[in-house]
Amino acid sequence: MPTSAATRVSDRIKHDHRELEEYYTNIKKAQRDDEKIQWQNQFVWELARHSIAEEIVVYPAFEKHIPDGVRLAEKDRAEHQQVKEKLYEFQSMNPSAPTFEQTIDSLWETLAQHIKEEERDDLPALEKALDDDASGALARSFDRTKLFVPTRSHPAAPDRPPYETAAGLLATPLDKLMDMFRKFPEGK
Repeated sequence: MPTSAATRVSDRIKHDHRELEEYYTNIKKAQRDDEKIQWQNQFVWELARHSIAEEIVVYPAFEKHIPDGVRLAEKDRAEHQQVKEKLYEFQSMNPSAPTFEQTIDSLWETLAQHIKEEERDDLPALEKALDDDASGALARSFDRTKLFVPTRSHPAAPDRPPYETAAGLLATPLDKLMDMFRKFPEGK
C-alpha cells in the first residue's frame, strides 16, 4: 500500500498487523496442505520484513522522540526476539508435522500480545511526539526499508542498526532467491 503525506507511521504498522492476522487466519482455515504452505510463506515473508523494518526505523524513533523510548525499544526488541525464534521454527515446518498447528498458535499468541501492547502504548506515544510530516516521513522510510530486508527469520542476526542492516544485506539476496521457488497465495 503506497503511502501519502497524510499516512502516519502507526497507520502503516497497524495495516501490517491486520494483514498478519488475516494470514494467520488463512493458515488456520486452509483445508489443503498446499494452501497452508502458501499462507505460511506469505505470513513468514510479511512478518520477517515487518519486524526488521520496525527495528531499523521505528525503534530508533522511539529512542529519539519518546521520553521512555529506550526502555520501550528494548522491551519491543526482546519481544521481537521471541517472535523471531518461533518464526524460525515455523517457517520450515511442513503442515503435516504433528506440531504445525501448535507452533503457529504459539507464535500467534506471542505476536498478538506484542501487537496489542504496541498499538495500545508504544505507537500512541510515538505519534504524540511526532508532527504529521515527521510521522509521514517515518511511514515512507518504514515502507522503503521493507523492500530491502530479509524475508525469512534469522534470529541470530543483530537487532540494532547498523549491524542489523549489514546482516540483512547479506541475508536478503539468498532469501529473495529462495522466495522465487516458494509458493504464495494468488494475488499477494
